[in-house]
Amino acid sequence: MMTMIAVVFVFCYAMIALEHPIKINKSATALIAAGLMWTLYSLASPLGVQAVVEQLTEKLAETAAIVFFLISAMTIVEVTDSHGGFEVITSRIKATRLSTLLWIIGFITFYLSSILDNMTTTIVMVALMKRLLKDHNQRLFFAGIIVIAANAGGAWTPIGDVTTTMLWIGGQVTTTNIMEATFLASTVSMVIPLIMASFMLQGKVVAPDRVEQGGISTTRFEKTIMFCMGMGSLIFVPIFKAVTHLPPYLGILLALGVLWLVGDILHRNKSMEEKEHFTLSKALKRIDMASVVFFIGILLAVATLSANGMLPSLAQWLDVKVGNQSVIVVIIGLVSAIVDNIPLVAASMGMYPLAQFPPDSFLWEFMAYCAGTGGSILIIGSAAGVAAMGLEKIEFFWYARRIGPLALAGYFCGIATYIFQYRLMH
Repeated sequence: MMTMIAVVFVFCYAMIALEHPIKINKSATALIAAGLMWTLYSLASPLGVQAVVEQLTEKLAETAAIVFFLISAMTIVEVTDSHGGFEVITSRIKATRLSTLLWIIGFITFYLSSILDNMTTTIVMVALMKRLLKDHNQRLFFAGIIVIAANAGGAWTPIGDVTTTMLWIGGQVTTTNIMEATFLASTVSMVIPLIMASFMLQGKVVAPDRVEQGGISTTRFEKTIMFCMGMGSLIFVPIFKAVTHLPPYLGILLALGVLWLVGDILHRNKSMEEKEHFTLSKALKRIDMASVVFFIGILLAVATLSANGMLPSLAQWLDVKVGNQSVIVVIIGLVSAIVDNIPLVAASMGMYPLAQFPPDSFLWEFMAYCAGTGGSILIIGSAAGVAAMGLEKIEFFWYARRIGPLALAGYFCGIATYIFQYRLMH
């Protein structure tokens, strides 16, 4: 039965990858995968149905936390966009060549992701690109680079990527050391794809036509205050988590409520027709719920592999068969492009005790880099990639063909950089 679970996952994974040729929505496939895999697991588990239900409830809570965060972040971005808030940034970006714009966007994403998290940064930057570029094919390419830069930027700070956060909370890494150890490697993993992409992307920047929706416009003050509130809401989340130690979704829900309140106060003297366009209710209607549903399905499907012990078993098998820890960590990074890196890192944290591998040792720092950046190789290998896939309708094989090789080159160049730096410093 466990074999059947693996077969269902591989088959549905292939259907997601072939979404456009077979013309079956990936959200439907992900939901079917989640339902079938958990059903098969409940039938095969020696623990009984009740124990499986308890595991499912636990995994559902983890999934719901991510989904709540995603919906809230997307809503904040939509509200900011509806007020024209992104013009505060776009009006200051004067690049006329696509290659120049690519470098600007890459570095903005890289550093923003280190403050926020990679998924939120991707949502913000993809929304920004819709204000900067008219051509959809060009936006697809930029979205791929944004995914690479967001994952690279998130890997070198404790709050930028969930796997680095796990290692930080678990005591495997400390704030200063992880930033010093992985910053250079993470930077290289972004710069190499940018260099390669600069030769592939030629031409001038063509901005989209500025058309006000329904003739509704906002003042400069309204644009500025809602942009500051929107970005401030997102930056508030890691601060909230660091101070209260409460889950990030609670912080972003609080921020969303404050943003809603400010919006109501800002437009309180306008007629219903005027302020309807700027309300959060309107923003919620503009969210791509199909992408949210896909998130739910794919996260629950991968959670089955974690619950039934397949991913921990994979980590243990690698430890026995490969032996070399550096190679194992590199493989974990590559595997994270196919399945969620969270259970892989969690399994590794259980396999290697802190008594044997103390905080800030080579293993943990190297794993933070590899698990954080390896997911960029495939579009569904990271939360940032899945978010971009839903927002810009990126095809699996298009990304694998055009962006994957760039991410792979950056991944291995970053590995070489980290190992060289580690041997130089130790």
